Amino acid sequence: MLSPKRIKFRKKQRRINRTLGRRATRNNSLAFGEYGLVALEAKWITNRQIEAARIAMTRHIKRGGKVWIRVFPDIPYTKKPAETRMGKGKGNPEYWVAAVRPGEIMFELSGVSPELAESAMLLAGTKLPVKTRFIERGEIL
Repeated sequence: MLSPKRIKFRKKQRRINRTLGRRATRNNSLAFGEYGLVALEAKWITNRQIEAARIAMTRHIKRGGKVWIRVFPDIPYTKKPAETRMGKGKGNPEYWVAAVRPGEIMFELSGVSPELAESAMLLAGTKLPVKTRFIERGEIL
């Protein structure tokens, strides 16, 4: 699973980020591969969902080609135990999430045919909680 090696603070405030719904200004063009998977809506994606999408994609292309993961879960998600009374501080970190904006590229792929790449990316997109779109190099979002 993806998670940071070190962080400055163990617990982070879970604020409503009003800028999360805006289009991505960074990480919004293909940098490494020939094909990409773009998020069409804003959401938090867990480290398990990213890993499930990566496994589905690499198995579908039968470990051919190269895959880049462009999102990293660096936000700790805390939760209080079940049947716990209110108060007594903030809960412990349970898992890690990545904040994804619309237009942000989550995965890149190269070294396979366009048909195989599209089917692998669509399969990976079903593992994610956001609507996604397949793009090729040179395509405008």
